[in-house]
Amino acid sequence: MTTKITIAIDGFSSTGKSTVAKQLAKELGYVYVDTGAMYRAVTLYALRKKYISEEAFDFAALIADLQLIKLKFIFNPEVGFGEMYLNGENVEKEIRQMEVSQYVSKVAAVPQVREMLVAQQQEMGREKGIVMDGRDIGTVVFPDAELKIFMTASARERAQRRFKELSERGEEVTYEEVLENVEERDLLDTTRKDSPLVKASDAKEIDNSHLTLEGQFEKILELYSEAISN
Repeated sequence: MTTKITIAIDGFSSTGKSTVAKQLAKELGYVYVDTGAMYRAVTLYALRKKYISEEAFDFAALIADLQLIKLKFIFNPEVGFGEMYLNGENVEKEIRQMEVSQYVSKVAAVPQVREMLVAQQQEMGREKGIVMDGRDIGTVVFPDAELKIFMTASARERAQRRFKELSERGEEVTYEEVLENVEERDLLDTTRKDSPLVKASDAKEIDNSHLTLEGQFEKILELYSEAISN
């Protein structure tokens, strides 16, 4: 029986972390956890409560409500992965909208939000056999993960991918708006005081600016094989 390990995938927004993490989990028979979905769900809650907008962010009100926010992944066999439920409601589609993307990095920078979600994530991975992607998985959530991957790509390439994805879903956005959002999120993610986005010293970096999905997956499977053999 193959020993199960913890796989932590970190990196910038729109680098395809979730896509490759889902692939990998399916291939290995591991549990997949999209931590970004958890932060997005909290952001959606804040938006619905009007705690956050372009004008202001009442983070004290959000902190006071954290105990009321119940998050759960429920596996959907039709799509092959667990979808995000916020207080019993499937919000998988809503949390992917541009409005949520616009504010998620600000919500994720709140220490109390991170503390709550990191505790939940660590509990999910207690038994290993998990692929988790996010911004601080290899540095904070699972610093002892046997395999750490850090994904990156140029901002313009990531914006183009995100723009294509949003357009195909029917959202009316411009490439310039998406690029601005990507660059703003990069700045917020890398400069926040609590658990900023950084590459773990023992992480394997993959720049997929010019990699095909197949080429990228093959490379990650090789890294997995090396991690298992070690």
